[in-house]
Amino acid sequence: MIETDRRRALRAGVGLLAAGALTTGCAATGPAPARPSASRSPGPPGEAPRPALAAAPAPRRFPGRPAQIDHGPRTRPRVALTFHGQGDPAIAKSLLTEAEKAGAKVTVLAVGSWLDAHPDLARRILDGGHDLGNHTHHHRDINAMSEAEATAEIAGCADRLRRLTGSIGTWFRPSRTRTATPLVERLARRAGYPHVLSYDVDSLDFTSPGAPAVTRKIAAEIRPGSVVSLHFGYADTVAALPAVLKELERRGLRAVTTTELLT
Repeated sequence: MIETDRRRALRAGVGLLAAGALTTGCAATGPAPARPSASRSPGPPGEAPRPALAAAPAPRRFPGRPAQIDHGPRTRPRVALTFHGQGDPAIAKSLLTEAEKAGAKVTVLAVGSWLDAHPDLARRILDGGHDLGNHTHHHRDINAMSEAEATAEIAGCADRLRRLTGSIGTWFRPSRTRTATPLVERLARRAGYPHVLSYDVDSLDFTSPGAPAVTRKIAAEIRPGSVVSLHFGYADTVAALPAVLKELERRGLRAVTTTELLT
């Protein structure tokens, strides 16, 4: 009988404590806190916002590497195929698919205005395991610009990348030039890019010399650690890519992202 009375008292005490907790709004007994909603990015006018990509890679500093990088280590059998991101989105998707069929990863330096027109390509590139970076907003001669104009070009593309992916991208490459002036290099660093990405092999695919000529040019100059400049938007590049990848395989070279090349 005594034990029964004790149990009743304990139950009553617990009930009082629970009631007190509810009255004072204790988090432990109140409703579960709402989870923050996923980050969203605005779509075109009139469309619902799109969910932003989660955990997109950000720029990295590579100690011991120069401010302007044109190649990676020469001692490892890796190369980086880098594409200036602009032009027909169907060609861009074909190039990505062709690379992925061969197990290759690439680096895409996207033009901001191109991302405005084709925002789904940011997701397509990252979902394929490729690097995505900044190639200015309008693809004009950035080295000839004033400080304010160049800043706007870098920041404009960085803003688009951030809005679409949550990151400003892994790399910055100046537009219409192989290397950046000290001013542009400084502005890129200020925007959050520790390095400027250049290249040591120019495919010249933008001159539309024909797929065999693109393949020959790359094959003649590429070696371990090379960073190759290519472009979206040119049919010759799509046609040449299978032969380029086959040549890399023949030489025991693997196409990787620029981040992997330097890691």
